[in-house]
This record gives sequence, structure tokens and C-alpha cells, in this order.
Amino acid sequence: MARPGSSFVCQACGARTRQFFGRCSGCGGWNTLVEQSEPSADTRRRRPVAATAAPDAAGVPAPGRPSRSEPIQAVGDRPLQRLASGYGELDRVLGGGLVPGSLVLLGGDPGIGKSTLLLQSARAMASRAVVLYVSAEESAQQVKLRWRRLAEDAPGAATEAGDGEGLRLLAETDLELVLQELETLRPQVAIIDSIQALHDAELGSAPGSVSQVRDCAAALQRIAKRQHTALVLVGHVTKEGMLAGPKVLEHLVDAVLTFEGDRFASHRLLRAVKNRFGATHELGVFEMRGAGLVEVSNPSELFLAGDGPSPGTATIVACEGTRSLLVEVQALVSPTSYASPRRTATGIGTNRLHQILAVLEKHMGLPLSRFDCYLAVAGGLEVEEPAADLGVAAAVVASYRDLTLPAGTVLLGELGLGGQLRPVGQLELRLQEAARLGFIRAVVPRGSAMGPVAASLGLQLLEAATVAEALVAGLGVNPDGSDRDG
Repeated sequence: MARPGSSFVCQACGARTRQFFGRCSGCGGWNTLVEQSEPSADTRRRRPVAATAAPDAAGVPAPGRPSRSEPIQAVGDRPLQRLASGYGELDRVLGGGLVPGSLVLLGGDPGIGKSTLLLQSARAMASRAVVLYVSAEESAQQVKLRWRRLAEDAPGAATEAGDGEGLRLLAETDLELVLQELETLRPQVAIIDSIQALHDAELGSAPGSVSQVRDCAAALQRIAKRQHTALVLVGHVTKEGMLAGPKVLEHLVDAVLTFEGDRFASHRLLRAVKNRFGATHELGVFEMRGAGLVEVSNPSELFLAGDGPSPGTATIVACEGTRSLLVEVQALVSPTSYASPRRTATGIGTNRLHQILAVLEKHMGLPLSRFDCYLAVAGGLEVEEPAADLGVAAAVVASYRDLTLPAGTVLLGELGLGGQLRPVGQLELRLQEAARLGFIRAVVPRGSAMGPVAASLGLQLLEAATVAEALVAGLGVNPDGSDRDG
């Protein structure tokens, strides 16, 4: 039982109970309840608000009408002045730059490069704005060493004497001192690294708990909105890859960005999960080098193999926000030695792979139920849209028949359960990206009305109504082994 004046709070969902349980009744998490002291009850009462009258259409005050609200047409327009972050990829994901008074939450795995990205961006913005970098996890000397290394390794870097004039550093974990510094300095941009390391002395819970993260973020939001300071919060992630802390934190901020990538690979992917000032699911690509993070201007080349086509590979065009990326899909089909074949997919949902294999077996007569199937998207990109279905099917059939797709062929289409090929969105944008990288043939669903566009781009458009027609057009042979007619 909780002591008088305390309760148990779930550190995953924020549910509160007076009794300790091994499992939270709110989210079902085990061993997430932590005892916290209850704040003293606020006995203050709200002051009665005098009923003020607002003028009616004739300008005469009318009793009982609200005085603080106004017609939406009367709200003044304020131009949205964005502050460039110094990196085009980051500005793309943000929707054009940082908005004054906005809150941005950046999350990612440990060691992925969140602090490096923000310190590089702060260094670039410091030449034209006052930037406050609050380091709650590292000492000031640690941040200074990283800043100096990035400044020395960067090409054309300025001297140390004139490079950090607009960048102010504060190594502090006390929320009250951070708020005082924000009030005194009034910077255009403030970076909090990280929100889980801040703590409010008035709360009895430990730093990183649900109540601490919620109250600290709310206090920072109030001062950022009042002073029109663009605030960037660094957030931890759980072992499942979700942002740590209460879900209200994601609702509180204006934009939620995730920094992804394999720690043993060089490229990093920055995604916008939520953005009130721009498009969601936007993608930015960086590469980790000795000088820090470097933008990748042509990410399609990163996800395409340098050599020519090989058996079991196909090329698709995936749309991430407003960006089109050419991606190589690789498949390996081999006879199984077990009662049930193995199905492994990297970069594409396993359930989607099962559905595509079932369609191929049902409507094309391929005995894939007796074969193991391994599927991977080159470069570690996660492709969720159904426009990749035709490319996956072509890669599987090509591996099964040991065929190679003709060079310069791209496949676009969604597979229906009846074997039909369904249209995909943003087809013109996908074709433009394929033509820009030198592709000459595109297999698309029939009825796309993209003939004139493809002709202007120099693409040979091959339309198909079913998956069988599409594979014959793309591979050049029938799946049963006979040559293509005509």
C-alpha cells in the first residue's frame, strides 16, 4: 500500500493507483509502477470573472456574450518567418525551417547521432541568431570538445574566435535554472539535450519519470510560446524503438522527428512522424563521416547497387513525403528443408510478403509453398507503401526462375488479392525520378494515362492489368518457361 500522501505512477503510460501491482492496469506493462509523493492539495479557488459584454453587429454591447473570442475572419494574418537550420535535409523534414515558438521533438537510438546533428545545426545558425544549447547529459567540456572537432574537420571552417559568438552553452539539469536562462537570454533557438535528463525540484519523482517529463515539457512550452523561441527537445527511445515518456509529450510538441539508421552503417535517415507546419513522413538522408553528419544530395544512388542487375533483384520507386527514392529490392528463393518454409523480410512487412507469395502461387501456379523466401530492401530503408508490391513479386519470380530483369527497368504497382494490378499515387513524380537516373522502361498499372508524360521523359511505358501481364512485360518471358509472344 502507498504511504499517506503518495501513490504509484506507471512510468510508461502515466496511470496512477493507490496500491502497488506488478502489472499496470492501464498499459499492461510489468514492473513499471513507481511510488511518488502526492503534491499538496491546492485550496485556492478561481476568482469569479465578471461577465463583460461584447458589442453585437450594431456595436452595442449585449449582456451574456463572450468578450475574449472573436470571429475567425477578424484574426490578423502573421507571416510565417522560418529560421533555416543550416542543413537542407533538416529544413526539408521540418517543412522549410524552424518556426518561432514551435516545439520539435527529436528521438533516436543511443549513439545514432542526435547530439551531433543538433550541435552542427546550432553552429550553423549561430552566425545569424542567438542559440542556447542546454546540455543536461554531458558536461560543458565534453560538448566543447565535440564542437571543436566538428569545427576543425568541417571544410572551410571559421576560426574558433569568431565561430561561436552566437552559440551559448549551458550544462544544467535543474529546470528552474534553465527557465531563468531562457528568460534572461531570450534566444531565437534553444536546444534541450535531453528532456529526460531535466528535473523539477518541486516534484518528488526521479528524472525521466512520466511526471517529470510531462511537467518539464509543459513549462518549456509555455516560455517558448511566450518568447517565440524555437525549441528543440531531444528524446530517448525505449528498447522497442518508441519514444520514451508519456504519450502526451508527442501531442504537446508541434513536430516529432525520428533519427534512424544502422549504427554499423554510414547513412542516417531523418523522418517526420508529425509536423504541424509541413508534410508528415518527409525524409532526410545524412551520412556519418569523420567531420560529422554530411547531407546526401542524391539519396537514390545510396539505395541502388553500383553494379548491373543480378538475378532476383528489381527496382521500385518509393515515395517518402514529397521525395521519390529509387530502391533496389532483393529476393532469394531456395528449396526448403523443413516442413514449413521460412519467410524473412527486411525493410518490408512480413505479412505483406506472405500476401504477395500467396497471390503468386494462386494466380501464377508457382509452388512457392515448398521454398524458403528471403527478401531485403537495399540500404536499410523501410518501405511501407503498397506501390512496392510489383517490384517484390518480380524479384521473387526472378530469383525462383534465376532470371535477370532488363537493365533500366522500374516496376510500380499494387497487387490485389485477385491478381489484378492496382494504380498507385504520385505516379508522375515517380516516373520523373526514374527518368532522371537513366531508367528507360517502366511497368505500371493499365489505365494510368501517363503515356504523354512518359514520352516526354523518354520512358517506354509498359501497362499491365494483372500481375502475370506485368511480369511478362518486365521479365520478357512467361513464368512457365515459354518465351514471350511478340
